[in-house]
Order: sequence, then C-alpha cells, then structure tokens
Amino acid sequence: MTPEKLQRYARHLVLKEIGGPGQQALLSTKAVIVGAGGLGGPVGLYLAAAGIGHITIIDDDKIELSNLQRQIQFTQNRLGNPKAEAMAATMNAINPDLNIHYKNERLSRENAMALMADHDVILDGTDSFETRFIVNEISRHLMIPLVSGAIGRFDGQVSVFNTNSETPCYQCLVPSVPPQAATCSEVGVVGALAGIVGSLMALETIKHITGAGKTLAGRLWIYDGLQAESRTVILTKDPACCVCG
Repeated sequence: MTPEKLQRYARHLVLKEIGGPGQQALLSTKAVIVGAGGLGGPVGLYLAAAGIGHITIIDDDKIELSNLQRQIQFTQNRLGNPKAEAMAATMNAINPDLNIHYKNERLSRENAMALMADHDVILDGTDSFETRFIVNEISRHLMIPLVSGAIGRFDGQVSVFNTNSETPCYQCLVPSVPPQAATCSEVGVVGALAGIVGSLMALETIKHITGAGKTLAGRLWIYDGLQAESRTVILTKDPACCVCG
C-alpha cells in the first residue's frame, strides 16, 4: 500500500480481524448496490470509506425533497438529479481512489444478469418485493452473496443470503409478496433508522469479505426502534422454495 493508503486505512490495519490482508481483500472487492435510497446511502458511504475497490450503483430514481429526511448522501442543491449519479459523486468525494460506476437504470429481469454479474457481493436496499425477488434469483444463480436490509416505520432487519448452496435464500424467508405489502412512502419511516440498518449492512459486507467474526448468513437480525430492542433468529432453507428448494 502507498503511504496515503496506510494512513487512510490505519484504523482497519490495527484490527487483528482485518489487518493488511483484510484491507487488501476490501480493495480488491467488486460490490454492487441495488438502490441508492435510504439504505443504499449509508451502505455506499461506509463501503467507500472502507475501501471497497469497485462499486456499482443501480437506481433510476431522481432526488426529491422528501428523500432528504433520511437519504444523507444527498444535499438540497442536488434536487432533481439522478440518485445513482449523485451518490457516486458523494462516494468519490469521500474516497477518490475507488472505481465507482453508476447505472441510471431500473433493475429488471431483462438487465439484472448483465448489471450484477462479475461482482463479489450484492447489496439490496430496495423497497420493492418484485425487485428483491429478481436480485435474489440472480444472486442464487451466480452464487454471489447477498446482503439484504429492510426498514419501515420504526422497524428494521438485516440478513446475508446465498453465501453457499446450504444457506437459505431471500425467498425462503419471503416466499411471495405479502398481501399488505407497503412502501415507506405509504407507512412512513423514521430517518435515523436507515442509518442504523444501512450501517449494519455495510458491516456485514466488510465481515464477509475479510472473514472477521460471524456474519448473519443463515440468521435474521430484527430491530425494534421504538423499544430499542433487537433479536436474531435462525433461518433455514425452505425445501419448497421456488428459487433454491
């Protein structure tokens, strides 16, 4: 590493769980973030700061005033700009040494394979079950680990799927679209919750890449923000799962 990199990543390098080999692994990793919104923001900012060498951002939305309550990667002077492009600019400002690419596209079954292949880890922070199912299917097909987070009102959850053929996939947890599924725009969400859940997604990604500790693979972390309580439950493969069963 250059003297500048040694200084930039000094707090990682002194951690025995990461150190030089772990930081080199981060610098060599290719990550794709699906969704540049409330969860994608803290995920992207912390992964850029951590030195993930190659990051692709996929989102076709533009910045609206209502986003600024929780999407801290944007500022008011960016209103109307494409989210993916604006988020890439913020991440580049944090760490200009990275290869950050953005795709102002909506993920679909037609383009998902091309957009997500050739990456080492996928992060999903979208609020659409249909999109989540597509991301999970591609992740399982390519066996690229999937770090997934979700928020609504005061509640959040995080898990890691598809780390190997024995771990459950997202549709083992959510087989189909829930009958009363709603987005944050419909039920509301407290802004700081996005930072909590998005930051944990970034941490799980760093742990997976460096081999530090125990990730949430095969487990689901559930957070109740109103009561400041959390619990972790075991997930198992569904033999009848339409994706991995």
